[in-house]
Amino acid sequence: MTYRGLTWDHPRGYDALAEAARIVNAGRSEPLITWDKQPLEGFESAPITDLAARYDLIVLDHPHIGEAVAKQCLIPLEDLFDPDQIAGWAAQGVGPAFRSYGWAGRHWALPLDVASQVMARRADLVGSAPANWDEVEAMAARQPVALSLAGPHAFLNLISMAGGAGAIIGGDDMLPDGVALPAIARLGRLARQAPPATHDLNPIGLLEAMATGNDIALIPLIFGYVTYARAIANRHPIRFSNSIASTGGRGGVLGGTGIAFSARATPSSDLLDHVASLLSSQTQCTLLPAHNGQPSARAAWQSAQVNAVWGDFYSGTLASSETALLRPRFDGFPAFTNVASARLREGLFRSEAPETTFAALRALWTEARARATGPLDDDRD
Repeated sequence: MTYRGLTWDHPRGYDALAEAARIVNAGRSEPLITWDKQPLEGFESAPITDLAARYDLIVLDHPHIGEAVAKQCLIPLEDLFDPDQIAGWAAQGVGPAFRSYGWAGRHWALPLDVASQVMARRADLVGSAPANWDEVEAMAARQPVALSLAGPHAFLNLISMAGGAGAIIGGDDMLPDGVALPAIARLGRLARQAPPATHDLNPIGLLEAMATGNDIALIPLIFGYVTYARAIANRHPIRFSNSIASTGGRGGVLGGTGIAFSARATPSSDLLDHVASLLSSQTQCTLLPAHNGQPSARAAWQSAQVNAVWGDFYSGTLASSETALLRPRFDGFPAFTNVASARLREGLFRSEAPETTFAALRALWTEARARATGPLDDDRD
């Protein structure tokens, strides 16, 4: 039979999977696997139950795990792979990537791709990365500094800033006042100085604008995309570096994707071998980087050859990815993030008092946790 997979519509999300499928399908009378793709926003908004009903393999990110398990949408890896294989994948992955797909004592996806919120700058416009948030604000008074605020990203900026200061989102209070209120105030000042045309752009749109024009010199927090790290025709290379963190603080919010088996699938040994091969050293260090992928294996991130091709993207952001902040994964958290981001943006752009904005975010947080089915995921460390 031919299995169907769903990934996201960007070279980083599709090209390497398509190449791996081409290789495994070669010489077969029927393809083993085909891949469809949808916009990134589709994964941020589409119910996991709908996707799992239509596809055998789903590329997803870790905040959807609680919902997927609550709805019984996925097959745990422990039912499909040998324990030694699973342990090997856990050991080779960057930061909390493998652990991010653990829930209720089992694991529900293999970390295919790793990213975190990091700093992006045009090196021809900004010689060195700001070392702290005061330097970011000082730069914003002189040069165009943009924020990634669209979709869920405004709220992710807030919790990345909190993580960098040593606080981890969770519990009834969500975040301590002493960390959240200054971060909201700073986000407001930066948002109101940012180029207006950037307010509605997702991370890909922001990086595209940064690479093709001169309207953005720096983005202090944005998910890293290796495909923008080297020069190509009519596009400037973007330099990526670690996010701002105090001693003992976290890197930016963990992103990236995992590959999960839906409950509708009956995986053959050939399919299991193919998916396992995507996590092999050969694939992670050669095929994925050669086809615009962003590997999850530490060996690829530390490879001098890979970094030489991709503008030191990996070495420049490895510290952030190794200490990246794991988001809550309770049932309903992705929907909460979108609503919370919209409320945060509203407060930022109307110069609302941070205390008022944060009280509204806390109320949304309390409501989301009350509706959740299953654990509230407060012990992610």
